[in-house]
Amino acid sequence: MNYRHAFHAGNHADVLKHVALLAVCDALVAKPSPCFALDTHAGRGLYRLGSASAQRTGEADDGIGRLLVERPRVPAITRYLAAVEACRAIHGYDVYPGSPWLLAYALRDSDRIACCELQPVEAAALRANFAGDSRVAVHERDGYAAIRALLPPKHGAIRYGRGLVLVDPPYEAQLDEFDAALAALKEALARWPQATCALWYPIKQRRVLQPFLRKAARLQAKSALVAELLVRPDDSPLRMNGSGLLLLNAPWQLDSTLQPALRGLQGALGETGASTRLEWLRSPA
Repeated sequence: MNYRHAFHAGNHADVLKHVALLAVCDALVAKPSPCFALDTHAGRGLYRLGSASAQRTGEADDGIGRLLVERPRVPAITRYLAAVEACRAIHGYDVYPGSPWLLAYALRDSDRIACCELQPVEAAALRANFAGDSRVAVHERDGYAAIRALLPPKHGAIRYGRGLVLVDPPYEAQLDEFDAALAALKEALARWPQATCALWYPIKQRRVLQPFLRKAARLQAKSALVAELLVRPDDSPLRMNGSGLLLLNAPWQLDSTLQPALRGLQGALGETGASTRLEWLRSPA
């Protein structure tokens, strides 16, 4: 694969994904029992927005850069910005945290995190970034295959009843990636039925996603929630106009947390014609 997330770190898609990720983590740690998180496409965990890769696209300027200026007064967004600033206090003013860092930040000492990254250079950087954190295990392997190997999760004598599977593929295969991702989610739910599963996906034109969403609604989960942010109209198939998250077995009241966050992100990051969507494909019982 040629994909490198360094070109896109901190863009509007990362902002949506990471606001929701922290909201899920906060719901998980609200209960005392330990939990487990699997990040199937982890990347390197930390990105420098001053690097040549990030500067080449400038995508972070219209994502985290704009949000740090606008600062909508919404609890989930405030929580996310505090996490970004905590990361920068440790690693430098131009650093942006990837999902592995945010998981480690939000979860507890008793929790465990497995991060998968197939690209050797990125995996080496990820391993270096978490060398001092015994909660984080880095696996240089295909994240889809790791679902079968690592779920249901256990650590020594501990078996984890609760947790998260985050699937954030590069979509280099474009629409074909949806089939691979849905198959992975089906496997994850079969092996760990109580897990919250989150699949991030890009949006160029919403209409082409309908077959994917119909299939997603048929997965054997207790609930299926879709949260989407389009920063511009979806009138071009040549650029990413927005992104979404499919959330299976979403924590209780997650929709109530995300609704104001989506409105705040639309106001801060959106151009003319921006929109959001928060919809239950399958409502919780």
